[in-house]
Amino acid sequence: MFNALVVDKDDDGKTHAQVKQIGLDDLPQAEVTVAVEYSTVNYKDGLCIGPGGGLVRTYPHIPGIDFAGTVEASDDDRYKPGDKVVLTGWRVGEAHWGGYSQKARVKADWLVPLPEGLDTRQAMAVGTAGLTAMLSVMALEDHGLAPGHGPVLVTGAAGGVGSTATAILAKLGHEVAAVTGRPETADYLKGLGATEIVPRDELTEVTRKPLESERWSGCVDAVAGAMLGQVLKQMKYGTSVAAVGLAGGAAIEGALITPFILRGVNLLGIDSVMQPFANRLRAWQRIAQDMPMDKLEAMVQPATLGDLPGLGADILKGQVKGRIVVDVNA
Repeated sequence: MFNALVVDKDDDGKTHAQVKQIGLDDLPQAEVTVAVEYSTVNYKDGLCIGPGGGLVRTYPHIPGIDFAGTVEASDDDRYKPGDKVVLTGWRVGEAHWGGYSQKARVKADWLVPLPEGLDTRQAMAVGTAGLTAMLSVMALEDHGLAPGHGPVLVTGAAGGVGSTATAILAKLGHEVAAVTGRPETADYLKGLGATEIVPRDELTEVTRKPLESERWSGCVDAVAGAMLGQVLKQMKYGTSVAAVGLAGGAAIEGALITPFILRGVNLLGIDSVMQPFANRLRAWQRIAQDMPMDKLEAMVQPATLGDLPGLGADILKGQVKGRIVVDVNA
C-alpha cells in the first residue's frame, strides 16, 4: 500500500480531495510502473484537485500532470528498473491518473529519460511550466531570436512559465522585460535576471491603433487578451511572439492584421501536452544545459501531498509565485 491524493465527487457534484492509501492493483493498466519521487502544481492541477474544470472524466481520480521518479517495472524494452524518467503532458493527471501518488503506471510513449545534469527534484522544479518556457525559447530562436537585438518581453512573468522563461532568457544573454501586475514581485524577477519591470497596466489598454513604436525583439506571452493585442503592435520588424497561455482571456482583444502584414510579425503557438518525443527530448536536454539551477532553486516552494488541496485553491486564485515542488514521499 502507498499514499496518493485521491479526488472524489459526491452525489451532489461537489469534489473533495484527501490523502489515502491505495495499492498497485488500483492503478490503471499500462506498460511502465514508476516509483514517483517528485511532482509539482500547475493551473490544471488546481482545476483537477478542485472543481475539475471539465478535465477529469471519471472519479475517483488522482491528479498531477507532471512527475519524475525511478522505473520500478516495465513491459517495454525502452525502460528498465532503475531508469530515471520524467513525464509531462499527454493528459496524465486529467484523463489518466497522475503523479500525486507514490507510484504511477503509464504508457512508455509518455515518458522521457531524465537527461544527464538533472535530478528528479530539479526536473519537477522545471515541470510543464519550464518545459513550456524552453519550447517557447526554442521556437523564438528557430525564428531568428538572438541576444543583442533588444529586450525580450515576458508576460505573466511571476508565474511558473514566466519565471522560468525569464531565467532561461537572461542566462542566454538577452535583456528581459518582465511584465507583472504584482509590484511586490519586482525584486524576485530581477533576481531571476529581468533587466526591466513593466507594470501590467501599461499593456492592457485596448486601442485601435494599427501599430505602435517598435520595442520588443521577442515575447513569451502567457496572458493573451488585451495584453497580447497590444504587444503585437509593439513588436520589432520580423520578430515573433510565442503564445503559451490565456490568463487574460482566450481572445486577442484589439488585435489587427497590421503587425503581421506590415512588420512580418509571427505568432507562434506553443503546446506542451502532445509535443512529439524528439522535441521533448531536445527541450529537456536544453533545460539541462541552459537552465540556471541557482535561479531555479530561488523559485522553489516545497510541499507535500497533504498541502495540495490548499495549493490547488491558491493557484486558481493567482496566489502562487514561481514553482512548487511536491515531495510525494514526505
